[in-house]
Amino acid sequence: MKISELSSGMRAVSVQAKILEISEPREVTSRFDGGVNRVATAVIDDESGKINLTLWNQQIESVAVNGTVEVENGYVTEFRGTKQLSTGRYGTLKVIK
Repeated sequence: MKISELSSGMRAVSVQAKILEISEPREVTSRFDGGVNRVATAVIDDESGKINLTLWNQQIESVAVNGTVEVENGYVTEFRGTKQLSTGRYGTLKVIK
C-alpha cells in the first residue's frame, strides 16, 4: 500500500517507507495502567507522499533517520488535522535497513 492511499480510520495497513525525521521523545502517562511511556513522531515518506508515524518506547531506539521501515497491521488516525500511522497493540514495525 502507498502512503497516498491512506485515509483516517483505515485498519490493517501495511506500508514500507523511508524515515525523514524523528522528533525528540516525550513522556506520557498511559490511560490503561497509569505507567509512563515514551513517544516520538517520525515523518516517513514513500514515492507517493508523507505521513507521521507514532513511535513508542523501544521502537524509538530501533529506527534512524534515512532508514527504511515496514509497518504491518497498522492503523491510521487524524490528530489536529494531520494523518498519523500507528502500530498500536497488534501491529509491528520492522527495520528494513
